[in-house]
Amino acid sequence: MNVIQKNIDDLTIQLNLQIAKEDYADKKRKILSDFRRKADIKGFRKGMAPISLIEKIHGQSALGEAVNEALSEGLNNYIKDNKINIIAEPLPNDKEQKAIDWDNDESFEFVFDLALAPVIDMKLSKDDKIVRYKVVPSAEEKSMYRANLLKQYGNLEPSEEIKEDDFIIVDLEQPDMKIEGTYLSLRSLNDDKLKNEILGKKAGESFEMNVNEAFKDEGERANFLKAKKEDLGSLNPVFKVTVKEIKTFVEAKPVKETFDRIFGEGKVNNEEEFDKEVEKRLVDEYGRESDYRFMLDARNYLMDKAAIKLPEDFLKRWIFTTNDGKFTMEEIEKDFPLFLKDFRWQLVRQYIMKENNISVNKEDMIAEAKNIASYQFAMYGLPNVPEDQLKSYAESMLKNENEARRVFEKVESDKTLDYVKTVVTIEEKEIGAEELRKLTE
Repeated sequence: MNVIQKNIDDLTIQLNLQIAKEDYADKKRKILSDFRRKADIKGFRKGMAPISLIEKIHGQSALGEAVNEALSEGLNNYIKDNKINIIAEPLPNDKEQKAIDWDNDESFEFVFDLALAPVIDMKLSKDDKIVRYKVVPSAEEKSMYRANLLKQYGNLEPSEEIKEDDFIIVDLEQPDMKIEGTYLSLRSLNDDKLKNEILGKKAGESFEMNVNEAFKDEGERANFLKAKKEDLGSLNPVFKVTVKEIKTFVEAKPVKETFDRIFGEGKVNNEEEFDKEVEKRLVDEYGRESDYRFMLDARNYLMDKAAIKLPEDFLKRWIFTTNDGKFTMEEIEKDFPLFLKDFRWQLVRQYIMKENNISVNKEDMIAEAKNIASYQFAMYGLPNVPEDQLKSYAESMLKNENEARRVFEKVESDKTLDYVKTVVTIEEKEIGAEELRKLTE
């Protein structure tokens, strides 16, 4: 087989593969022999039909298969023998490709475009500086977090008179009808005059309510009356309302009993320790945000330093071809900048991993899959899933090709950044939480 290489530019080459009859003849004979062995043709014993008849029936199919095998071998061998480092897969060049006459041609030419992997030469040292933002919680943030924790563990307690946010249970009466123990929320009322009349009422006191005026929303009105929406029209809207029970939400007191409920028994014993634990939790939460921001900044720094040039037109064709036209070129153009960024990061981390003999093993994959599984279980309110169940779920996740690829990329990224942290200078910079969020947005 004769292969002619043509350099298009620094990032792409073109290969013209000329396949002669001797390149595929033996393959074709073998394919026809396989057809003959399996052929069950009337008038002949199975596998004993004349090869000329098999050629007549399957000749063109065998030719196509043989030429395709020869082409694939020739292309792969040329790339391997000439140590050509490519990205993506070779693409047929439809513009340069000549028409093929499968009935009459004995030699064939195929033209392919190849994208060359960019050469990366990037050395990292302490001269490389990447900022890591450190959020120091403000007094206001600590105070808000503290208050929210106490609210989260608060309780409803009896109240003497109605206030706007209270939990109110009332009975409704008409001469021939009584509805007991229904919940009334002042925030749901559309009648401000009625709302002001109710404020300050005590258990046992009564007032009159026109439910049609009080609740404009039919769903809220039906819930209040414990009725179906379709029955509302037949009801007299005016009721005598009697207050049965008033409860107000009271946040938990900063005492040991509350601390035990929040943090576990004996871990926090007084307000001073409570304030320290609040600050620690805030620092941990902000630390995760800082880690995420550092990951973005480090990726951008490394990609800028590597200055990778890519054959963009080729890659757009490759995306279109490998996805069998699922995306239009307009859609590919729209998302292409994001694709390029992800592709450059993939090349950078692969370079760093290879240069520093860093690898991803099965244990790494299992550990990351377990982390993902643990997070997903926690989202469903299951924070303490047994270890064997986590491992089983993780192993099941890794059997899915897409999930396994996602886990691998995450582990590879983490290992890359862990290495980078050991060789560059990390410059810590204090920042406010809101400012950090704006940067990430």
